Amino acid sequence: MTNRLIAYQGEPGAYSEIAALRFGEPKPCESFDDVFTAVTDGEADYAAIPIENSLGGSIHQNYDLLLRRPVVILAETFVKVEHCLLGLPGSSVERATKAMSHPQALAQCHNFFATHPNVKAEATYDTAGSAKMVAEQGDPTALAIASKRAGELYGLEILKENLADEEWNITRFFCIAREDNEAGLSGLLNQPDMANPKTSIVFSLHNEQGSLYKALATLAHRGIDLTKIESRPSRKKAFEYLFYADFIGHHDDPLIQRALDNLREFAPMLKVLGSYGVVPA
Repeated sequence: MTNRLIAYQGEPGAYSEIAALRFGEPKPCESFDDVFTAVTDGEADYAAIPIENSLGGSIHQNYDLLLRRPVVILAETFVKVEHCLLGLPGSSVERATKAMSHPQALAQCHNFFATHPNVKAEATYDTAGSAKMVAEQGDPTALAIASKRAGELYGLEILKENLADEEWNITRFFCIAREDNEAGLSGLLNQPDMANPKTSIVFSLHNEQGSLYKALATLAHRGIDLTKIESRPSRKKAFEYLFYADFIGHHDDPLIQRALDNLREFAPMLKVLGSYGVVPA
């Protein structure tokens, strides 16, 4: 089977590329909007998008794009974020004056900057992009915080590994396709484990007392395991909200269908974002 193109945001060596490699042949894009457009316009077969990080929380822009674009979630995968301090051959932490990376990566390495006051944090657009910049600029006093793979791709030395403050730094990714993608799961390089599928939905509610309790009861009364729920501001009216929820089960399961039909009775809007399994590392 020929590898399908997997759009992702960032430069080669980004953690998103590591996720994309599990599904097919990576295709880099500049922004998350560009990633979704690549899928909906047929420039890529699928996309790997980060949806939440164990330290930084949800990537809200991608939740919003999942609602607005005609895409479906086919699989999820988890990438351990292992930040490395990278520099040109011969560079050192002692002589460094700055370390560049994505703002979230810089925040996750607070202890390093606290103990190395000579090294100033400088925000860039991407972790792997910072490694690319260090390689192109040729400045031995400039370092990058990125993945080991980024260091290998851009010919940089690893000055320090495990740079993050916490070890349990994991990013959850979705593999998405256009809603009418004919290849479906068969086009993926690695197949998700569908033994214990999960479903993601988004819905709105009337601003009435007990409405959220009533919505969650459609799942709870049927013994459906809710694994996550998060609210996002509605773009239609101030201080009204959308609710994104994940639960165990496939939307084709009759029990799940009855729960969703029940929810539709009083939810003004409900969209099933997809039912999917896990692709392991």
